[in-house]
Amino acid sequence: MARAAAVTSPTPHPAPDRSEAVLSRLQLLVTRKLDGLLQGDYAGLLPGPGSEAGESREYRPGDDVRRMDWPVTARTTTPHVRRTVADRELETWLALDLSASLDFGTGQWLKREVVVAAAAAITHLTVRGGNRIGAVIGTGGGASAPARRWRGGPPPVGPGVFTRLPARSGRKEAQGLLRAVACTAIQPGRGDLGALVDMLNRPPRRRGVAVVVSDFLAPTEQWARPMRKLRVRHDVLAIEVVDPRELELPDVGVLPVVDPESGELHEVQTADPRLRQRYAEAAAAQRATIAAALRGAGAAHLRLRTDRDWLLDMVRFVAAQRHARTRGTTR
Repeated sequence: MARAAAVTSPTPHPAPDRSEAVLSRLQLLVTRKLDGLLQGDYAGLLPGPGSEAGESREYRPGDDVRRMDWPVTARTTTPHVRRTVADRELETWLALDLSASLDFGTGQWLKREVVVAAAAAITHLTVRGGNRIGAVIGTGGGASAPARRWRGGPPPVGPGVFTRLPARSGRKEAQGLLRAVACTAIQPGRGDLGALVDMLNRPPRRRGVAVVVSDFLAPTEQWARPMRKLRVRHDVLAIEVVDPRELELPDVGVLPVVDPESGELHEVQTADPRLRQRYAEAAAAQRATIAAALRGAGAAHLRLRTDRDWLLDMVRFVAAQRHARTRGTTR
């Protein structure tokens, strides 16, 4: 299915003072909504069982049999499982797709704004406890740029450049990362989501959390294999950003649309109900293919829409993850 967007003027490069105001509002919003989910033991966006061994307890229905403590079970003749302590000082990496197809939105937000907001929420959830967070940003296809210092402001980004922001700990460093993301200008041209994801595989890092934020409109064969490779070493969360006009067309007569990555312009007669039906069916099939590819890669999948409360959707996702954890599962 072709990518299309209503014809609009390109979004200008965000002004630094405007970005600061947006980030400040996001900080307050995220803190108020998400702090309630972080009471008690450490838990991040993808709370897992941890790897540090803890005490044993008796087996209960629903516990993962892979955590059976066989020595204690043999001594007591009662099944026991080994508790694990949640990992601390984790390293989280963000792969943020800011290609031209993200510079679009017909709801309350542009898709790129949802990307920045999701990055702010993830940073808030993972930066505590000495955790480190870094990012790679893609604004199009091409060779990658070397790692840059981002503490003082946005990194220089050109057409077809992937920028790596080194993983650092601390709130000030995290704010610098978000400032760099918010001030990154979207460049014209097609992006390579597979290459962006593959940057998280090089160089190999110790086990941590990898978060990929994109609309995933690139062909699945381009990014599915790098996602599977990423899942071998890390817990992977895929955040899919969707706009309602990418799912169905309104009946507004002749609508000029343009592919934001190729610049191709088309005029579509949206008054034709059969065309709108075919468009909706193709969009549904495309989203089902994306979901299947992410499921096949073993990634947790969160969908955020530009016409909905993205923070509420994220809160529900975190709550569901924690509920799954209390039932003895990791997903």
